[in-house]
Amino acid sequence: MDDYFAVIMAGGGGTRLWPLSRQDRPKQTLALFGDRSLFQMAVERVHPLIPMERLRIATIRAQVGLLREQVPALPADGFLIEPAPRGTASVVGLAAVTLAHEDAQAVMAVLTADHHIANETLLRSLLAAAYQPAKDGHLVTLGIEPTQASTGYGYLELGEQVGEVGGHPFHKVESFREKPDQQTAERYLAAGNYLWNSGMFVWRVDRILQEFDRHMPELAAGLARITEALGTSSAVQVVEQVWETLRSQTIDFGVMENADDVVVLPTKDLGWWDVGSWNRLYDVLPLDEQGNLVLAQELIALDTSGTLIVQEPGQSRLVATLGVNDLVIVDTGVVLLVTTRDRAEQVRALVDQLRQDPTKHRYL
Repeated sequence: MDDYFAVIMAGGGGTRLWPLSRQDRPKQTLALFGDRSLFQMAVERVHPLIPMERLRIATIRAQVGLLREQVPALPADGFLIEPAPRGTASVVGLAAVTLAHEDAQAVMAVLTADHHIANETLLRSLLAAAYQPAKDGHLVTLGIEPTQASTGYGYLELGEQVGEVGGHPFHKVESFREKPDQQTAERYLAAGNYLWNSGMFVWRVDRILQEFDRHMPELAAGLARITEALGTSSAVQVVEQVWETLRSQTIDFGVMENADDVVVLPTKDLGWWDVGSWNRLYDVLPLDEQGNLVLAQELIALDTSGTLIVQEPGQSRLVATLGVNDLVIVDTGVVLLVTTRDRAEQVRALVDQLRQDPTKHRYL
């Protein structure tokens, strides 16, 4: 598998984990599950399968220094710089043409830096199994067997089994489904043939570029311009020029929903969670006897239940709660966030409000 590369998308801002996640310390650089950051865990769990020289980190220029500081072994030329956020479709496209410049038949695994995966050995086994169907021309995705009727994830409709590699069966994907309402999520769970869309993919670079030609011709045209400039002194300038013309779109909506020949490797017991909001931490970390999730150094909690209390490392201010339940409290020393858990998914609205007021940009 000398032509197997991994692209880790690590350029997001993580606004739904504000105020702990901020511009100068985005979500993927936070250590929420011990002493390793999400980004460090993302690199370390794939590294035994794919060597460091075949890892590519897709991010914005402002985050390169911080990410290299966290993983010094990453080579300087292992970063793919997106000039500005334009959605995952453009990131995948840039990675595909860049890798194709090295090896026209390269296989790329598209991974993220903001997932929690407990069973790292199983993930590597799945990625190894995904290599062959991807090499054969399939577009491969990893699907997670749902453990609850979640409205926070997209779903895949599982079709017939079409093969097996290394003990892992792979199936045709009948359809991609949007994030559902609660009733629909419960129906998916009961049906038994729907999987959570993990957002992890494996494919040959030429195959995904064919799908861009079919489904996102404007992006494909921009990628063609970038391809012509690769290896020249104008490459960076051309990427920036192309980026200004692109509209933001995800790879799921832009390509996968209508792509040809998509297959999925179903998995359970992966311990996978997309750490997209404060409430997601409840799915991963242990709770106390009152159902509280406490990540604070100094705390007194009386008659408090179902509450998430987070304190930025190094802060020594006492957090005290009395007679409250189902809250999210995040104390950074500079910003104090208090919201109900049922509104925690909407924290991004506060960030949008701050962006409109230049006097408050220091809090972003």
